Amino acid sequence: METNTQTEQQLTADRYRRKMERRKQVQDERVAAASQEKGLIVVNTGNGKGKTTAALGMVMRSLGHGYRVAIVQFIKGAWEPAEKQVFSHWVPHQLEFHALGEGFTWETQDRERDIQIAQQAWQKALDFIRNPEFKLVLLDEINVALKLGYLSIESVLAGLEQKPAMSHVILTGRGAPAPLIARADLVTEMTLIKHPFREQGVKAQPGIEF
Repeated sequence: METNTQTEQQLTADRYRRKMERRKQVQDERVAAASQEKGLIVVNTGNGKGKTTAALGMVMRSLGHGYRVAIVQFIKGAWEPAEKQVFSHWVPHQLEFHALGEGFTWETQDRERDIQIAQQAWQKALDFIRNPEFKLVLLDEINVALKLGYLSIESVLAGLEQKPAMSHVILTGRGAPAPLIARADLVTEMTLIKHPFREQGVKAQPGIEF
């Protein structure tokens, strides 16, 4: 009985090793074939939590490489996020952080002013997008501004075409329009499964939401 068990275990180990060998071969071939380098347009969208958080992870990674980075917030600028405090170490010599929005639409209740602020934020963003000194530009919640009609998708797509070849731009927010998704190189959709605010009435908490 013990011998049979050992044999089964050895067969299982052999199958697993062969499976991993095949997987490694496929992955090595993919890595070898991916020789091109280019600046990416990245979109984080969807109704789930984590769009900005994921983008800030890329910001942190770029800062760690010594790259210059710019962040422009389009909607949540009325908040004072903890991330801004964390990133203050890199401001202003390596990181430009501009919170230009005044909060969500139900807070401002002034569409004309929201449009004006979003347009101003876009002009600031364009300055960074065009500047080859900035390796990464994060346009936080710009997708919401597009969805609400504060910005035109045509102007945003035209602006993205002006970025240097090796610069990256991240656009976050739910409701990313189809033309932006079609143009992007990397698109991630965060899917909402459960949220404590909706299901349990748990309020936003420091360290989790802000």
